[in-house]
Amino acid sequence: MAESDSLHSSRREKLVEHVFAGEVLRALWRAGFHEVDILRAETDASGYDIVIEVGRVSRHIQLKSSAQTAKTSRQKVNVALGAKSSGCVLWVLFNSNTMELGPFLWFGSNPGEPLPDITTFPLAKHTKGNAEGEKAERKNIRIITKAKFTKVPSITGVIEKLFGLRT
Repeated sequence: MAESDSLHSSRREKLVEHVFAGEVLRALWRAGFHEVDILRAETDASGYDIVIEVGRVSRHIQLKSSAQTAKTSRQKVNVALGAKSSGCVLWVLFNSNTMELGPFLWFGSNPGEPLPDITTFPLAKHTKGNAEGEKAERKNIRIITKAKFTKVPSITGVIEKLFGLRT
């Protein structure tokens, strides 16, 4: 991992979010969908980062990101996402040199359906230990392994997963 990856990870995360939103908007615009709302969460207490609404479909999306070369094999997801309208997790892989996005990894259901039940997935633990070095469980955070995600090669495929639209 390059030093800049760890030093600027939160900035990079925001960059990925903005580029992703822009690519979704551009693809939808080209397909004739001009009335699109994108809302950003102020906090992540409900498990999502952004909401994208196209027509009558609203998607609460938890965005995760990793460099294409990263060895990351799992993601932590808040169970509260399952209570949101069409909640889903989108793991955005990116080229760390060019910041081009893709492919994408998808965990969710069809538009209008809730997130698949994740309450039986393993509990996540806090990253830092207490005074005794024990890492407490995070009862509302579950671990989803990469194997549970579906690979989506392009932004048009992501839009199809999100909204059932072919662009």
